[in-house]
Amino acid sequence: MRAWTPVAIPRLEVSGPEVRLHDTATGERREVTPESGPARLYVCGITPYDATHLGHAATYVGFDLLNRAWRNAGHAVTYVQNVTDVDDPLLERATEVGVDWQELAQRETELFGQDMAALRVLPPEVYLGAVESIPLVIELVRRLEETGSVYRVDDDLYFSVTADPAFGELSGWTRDQMLAVVGDRGGDPDRPGKKDPLDCVLWRAERPGEPAWDSPYGRGRPGWHVECTAIALEHLGTAFDVQAGGSDLVFPHHEMCAAEAQVAVPGQPFARTYAHAGMVGFDGEKMSKSRGNLVFVSALRNSDVDPMAIRLALLRHHYRADWEWTDDELLGAVDTLAEWRGALSLGAGAPAAPVVPAVLDALADDLDAPRAVAAVQAWVDATLGHDGPADTSDPHAAATVHQLLDAALGLAL
Repeated sequence: MRAWTPVAIPRLEVSGPEVRLHDTATGERREVTPESGPARLYVCGITPYDATHLGHAATYVGFDLLNRAWRNAGHAVTYVQNVTDVDDPLLERATEVGVDWQELAQRETELFGQDMAALRVLPPEVYLGAVESIPLVIELVRRLEETGSVYRVDDDLYFSVTADPAFGELSGWTRDQMLAVVGDRGGDPDRPGKKDPLDCVLWRAERPGEPAWDSPYGRGRPGWHVECTAIALEHLGTAFDVQAGGSDLVFPHHEMCAAEAQVAVPGQPFARTYAHAGMVGFDGEKMSKSRGNLVFVSALRNSDVDPMAIRLALLRHHYRADWEWTDDELLGAVDTLAEWRGALSLGAGAPAAPVVPAVLDALADDLDAPRAVAAVQAWVDATLGHDGPADTSDPHAAATVHQLLDAALGLAL
């Protein structure tokens, strides 16, 4: 599977500081400097049964800031992302709308890539679908079998979560908290024959009318969690720098991924840091297909909304915050971009030297985009004279700030 086309990032004359990121597992902010070689990042991808909504966009724009902050600190980055291009929600949606599931997956994956390109999200170096990853999943299941952590229920294979002594440490959830949500998040806690209600499926045997592939365990398809585990282990190894995604993936998805990996490769953590983006709401509820309150990036783009205004609206909220989208969010971003472009068009402006480290420092401090945006706005205010006489003392200011906006914030103005 091919990702969207990469964009050139301006090279700044000033290096950014090392990045510190909030770690979900410890609740602490920690430095995520790679120990050697490139920084290694895995961000869980979409299940392509519907177009990219603003909740998705907020997550991928948020972790695009991490990718850029690492690069501005002088590190190469290996970024891996999956696409869950076969799973129950996709198959259910295809049946609902009367479309072949493969056609639906391909169409929505392509639309997602177009949305990400429009928002200037840097593409992953490895972009792999669940179908493509089936050989990796089979190999991982074989390794887990050798540890005794795999068992059958009818013709399905399950993973015993108790095989990982650290299970639960990532989320910090109690067993009762886990049981309260696992059934609504892809699990099947009430299935007879399971050793533990929390155990997750590794290989789902073929059902009538569903796609299936050959394997040593019979025809079937991968479970949800094992797909990401197998892809990450193959392309990033263990103890990679950051696993990221929306906060709704903390449990069960990321907890299960970590458990499977840590049983398959004992003595090594799956990831060194776990980072999670907040949820975006609309009309008083988290955006979700079931609630019918989705705002689609493609719909905004098709109505001639500047994608940079969408990105700026997202950047005005810290990536870990839960917040609610309104039309005023977008209108305010459109007005702000017009003002920023006006300041940049002058060429000369207020001294750019202070704003460069202010933006880079903010983003290195747990991806604090709102503080970075405020630093740019302060430069615009000084340049346009909002709080006193206009300052155009730096003849190269606009060029410097223009590069900074693109390299650090992904705003091409």
